[in-house]
Amino acid sequence: MSAPTSSPAQAPVNSRSRVLIASLIGTTIEFYDFYIYATAAVLVFPKLFFPSSDPTTALLSSFAVFGAAMVARPIGAVVFGHLGDRIGRKGTLVASLLTMGIATFLIGVLPTYAQAGWIATALLVLMRLAQGFALGGEWSGAALVATENAPSDKRALYGTFPQLGAPFGFIIGNGLFLLIGALLPSAAGADPSQPSDAFLSWGWRIPFLFSAVMVAIGLWVRMRLVESTVFSRTREAGLVRKLPLATVFRNHWKQLVLGTFFMLATYVLFYLMTTFSLSYGRTPEDAAVPGLGYSYTTFVLMMIFGVLFFAAFTLVSGPLADKYGRRTTLAWVTAGILVFGLVWVPLIGMGTLGVVLWLVLGFTLMGMTFGPMGALLPELFPTSVRYTGSGISYNVSSILGAAVAPFIAVALWEAGDGSPWLVGVYLSAMALLTLVALLVGKETKDVALDEGEAPAVPDRDGTPTATTAS
Repeated sequence: MSAPTSSPAQAPVNSRSRVLIASLIGTTIEFYDFYIYATAAVLVFPKLFFPSSDPTTALLSSFAVFGAAMVARPIGAVVFGHLGDRIGRKGTLVASLLTMGIATFLIGVLPTYAQAGWIATALLVLMRLAQGFALGGEWSGAALVATENAPSDKRALYGTFPQLGAPFGFIIGNGLFLLIGALLPSAAGADPSQPSDAFLSWGWRIPFLFSAVMVAIGLWVRMRLVESTVFSRTREAGLVRKLPLATVFRNHWKQLVLGTFFMLATYVLFYLMTTFSLSYGRTPEDAAVPGLGYSYTTFVLMMIFGVLFFAAFTLVSGPLADKYGRRTTLAWVTAGILVFGLVWVPLIGMGTLGVVLWLVLGFTLMGMTFGPMGALLPELFPTSVRYTGSGISYNVSSILGAAVAPFIAVALWEAGDGSPWLVGVYLSAMALLTLVALLVGKETKDVALDEGEAPAVPDRDGTPTATTAS
């Protein structure tokens, strides 16, 4: 008798702790990179890379580079999605994290405009585009590591771990900037909103250089992963696509559109509560377009307090989405976001207590809407195109909801003569679009992820494919 062949069930599997840490570490670095760039874009980049006699013009130029990275993200989603669906999740995740780490580190050693002129600005743009390209493949891969290795009844819970990278990255990134500001205080005290010469000269570079340490840890964790059983079975069943992108657009275009709009309100809320709120909170009350007038340190500490609720309710959202379904949970949360956008002014008008409540409510809703996305978007697509499909939806939504949000918010803030009521209405309008998409979409809680075990039927291109609920 011939020796029995090993089955997929006997293949090495990832432990629960390895899965959760591997999915968390990359997105923590992703959002850490976002926050340190966003902070530097407000504090130092307008002075160092975009010199202008008009501070507002310099700030908008800095934000424009930030937005350029969002445009690069869908390109990265296509490239890394193709690799992830063709060769596997593990190798692709290592490549995306390494690309992101190198780009972030190099920002920390760039010459300034005073040293290299327009070349310095061009290099900053190039590195920011490289960051965006790498990040385009990071989130979807991390979400797949979590959900494809999860028990079927706990996919949303596992899917919250890559989402926790957002609050963790915020706390680490902003906390590091606060520490550096305290160690290198300006004449006004330990307040980086008025950076000292040392801060402008070299202090701002430390967070970018520190990312190398985080990337090294992330690479060590991810190199120890083994391929998910779900993808291995798909590969063994001969269901891997030669061109995942073509298959997604041909057979799953509806899921692409719905997934993009599922994420829209989440992205808008996220960037309003992090980027816009920081500008609005620290702008003086007597400015041409008045803000709340808090010091940088005070307002960031208030934001960090709110982000603790972001982290807590990200975890809370997972079990709720597993019990009641992704669609039902998100529909109620999105309705809450819609109402939240309409009560900005009454909340902020209550003074410091109201501002703290505004931040807490906003970040709580952020956790509740962001958490289930780690399971929902991957569940929309079959295994053979899951990396590509979920990545494109996530990152195209970043253009619609994130790349333009800072500019729209600033314009509406100015149109409201310093009142953010129009910004809140903008958030409510985006929440309405997401709510419509959720009502049109279908529940995915009970969708089977393992395409390799499903009965195969011919696809339009003649390649066997498995039937799925998506």
